[in-house]
Amino acid sequence: METRQRSEPEQARSFHENGYLVSRGLFAPEEVRGLLDDFMRMHAGGPIPGCFEPASPEEADGDVLKLYPRMMHPHRVNETALRYLLDDRIGEVLTGLFGEEPLAAQSMMYFKPAGAKGQALHQDNFYLKVEPGTCIAAWVALDRADEENGCLEVVPGTHDIDLFCPEEADTGVSFTRDFVPVPEGLEAVPVVMEPGDVLFFNGQLVHGSQPNRTEDRFRRSFICHYVGRSSERISKWYRPILTMGGEEVKLGESVGGGPCGTEDAGVH
Repeated sequence: METRQRSEPEQARSFHENGYLVSRGLFAPEEVRGLLDDFMRMHAGGPIPGCFEPASPEEADGDVLKLYPRMMHPHRVNETALRYLLDDRIGEVLTGLFGEEPLAAQSMMYFKPAGAKGQALHQDNFYLKVEPGTCIAAWVALDRADEENGCLEVVPGTHDIDLFCPEEADTGVSFTRDFVPVPEGLEAVPVVMEPGDVLFFNGQLVHGSQPNRTEDRFRRSFICHYVGRSSERISKWYRPILTMGGEEVKLGESVGGGPCGTEDAGVH
């Protein structure tokens, strides 16, 4: 499930068998530092309408994630984020995984400081609603991600299963409300990553994370979502869609709320 010594056909075969693939050291240490510097500078600059809306310490009332909320679509306001969303190395891997040209749909920045809640198990295409097909995520580790600071957990085998209707999450440990239980006979597997590693995973794959239980470590990550060129529709929250060359592509809007009827109630 790692790409360092594998050919493109082997990568694609492993991805389609397991639902995910880790590319070790895809980005160099200096590139990771550049991303971190930009995102921490953006955080220090305060709110960015439509992208980043931190609370004041008084409003946060001890909830560290309100001081460090995720950034949504930072590529729309930051050139560094846009450059890495459209990076050729990510595009090359995605072309092999999709079997066609990839298109960029979303970027996010997660800070996840010490003491932050995790994110309950879920499926990304429940939110993106890509039709036909599904999305693929590229999850870039900017800090070491391990079980202590809440690395990502994946449930291999769920990528071949249709979307689940979520249950209510335990908001004491998850900052999101939706939760997909692990299907019988399967199990969640932690994915330990070093800065610069990239985890690619299928939009149907059930995944999530536990809280950051460390006292002094971030688990920062830059997360991007992509669709194949043959996709026809996507949720309105993710348009405009871009080619890897940065040109806008028009896709139709997914309608009907998917199989569970609740997807449009929030933005992933």
